[in-house]
Amino acid sequence: MTTPRTPATTTPASALAALAAAAETLGELAAEHDTWADGRFPDAGWSLMGDLGLSAATVTAVPTAQELALVRAVAAVDVSLGRLLDGHLNAVERLRVQIDDEQLVADELAQVADGRLCLGVWGADPGPGEGPPARLRLAADGSRSVHGVKTFCSGAGGVARAFVLVRADGDPGPVRLAYLDVSGAEVDRGWFRGAGMRGSASHRVDLAGAPVLWLAEEPGALLQEPWFSRDAIRTAAGWAGGADTAVGELVGLLRAKGSDGDLEALAVARAQAAQRTTDHWLDAAAVAADGESTELPTLAVQLRHEIAQSVRTILEESARAAGSRPFAVGGRLERARRDLETYLLQHRLEPLLVKAGRRVLER
Repeated sequence: MTTPRTPATTTPASALAALAAAAETLGELAAEHDTWADGRFPDAGWSLMGDLGLSAATVTAVPTAQELALVRAVAAVDVSLGRLLDGHLNAVERLRVQIDDEQLVADELAQVADGRLCLGVWGADPGPGEGPPARLRLAADGSRSVHGVKTFCSGAGGVARAFVLVRADGDPGPVRLAYLDVSGAEVDRGWFRGAGMRGSASHRVDLAGAPVLWLAEEPGALLQEPWFSRDAIRTAAGWAGGADTAVGELVGLLRAKGSDGDLEALAVARAQAAQRTTDHWLDAAAVAADGESTELPTLAVQLRHEIAQSVRTILEESARAAGSRPFAVGGRLERARRDLETYLLQHRLEPLLVKAGRRVLER
């Protein structure tokens, strides 16, 4: 196992090289974790990623294309780990660019740099019967804490710091973005029981008085551009990584059983065409993000729609050509399908597409 990296030695390129050398081990850890039903955080996998420098590769700003390639490559090994890295990198960037407390930022990034701190971004409110939504409280001594519940908290039990959407206590008004110490939060590991994305540990969390380390002055900080769109594009890179696995597994299965009929050939061609579509969208997003394009929000919505469609095409073609056996006996293709179907359901893109279309018509 390698030693922890520092900003001086960790880059996306070095992290990708380390990932390639450890991909088999990470894959074995992912397969083992997938068999556990207790909802625990994948400590072994995330710890190894920290040792390899994967979680520290963006402590300083890097080209977007390299960052997306890193998320995609990790998700190709394990979609759930890719989701954890995606959320971690979202938080690392927000820590760098949105928090104005220089000492806090320096201290937090130093811990990220040596692999000791896992970050997240938690925005989902609880549903009916799941507990009170997160509320900000001010104590008599001036300290601030957050009480209440968030759901779909990816990395729960492993994330020590999180950007969380909160409201003032007793105020139904706009939410504000808070950076919290969630190491003492109470994780309901029985909440997330789905078959897919088990390793993402996306549970219900009772914040239980989590200390506020920073609070945005104005509402809407989570939606501030270009960071909100960059978050969305990283997520799509994770989808792409899972789809890469599906394509690779499909080709390997068909070659292994000598399937070279027209149906199989057509499925492979369609899957690879969808994969190429994904490549082009991510390339375009990287150029737009680094060029600070004003069209990035619209591109991010269109990109997610098109990549989601490409992923579904790949999954459909894989099932049609491979048949039921890989999904009955389990393995990487079956797990990738479970993970991606669950992951895609967490993002409702149609309302965003409607807004983008209306902007064009109104213009």
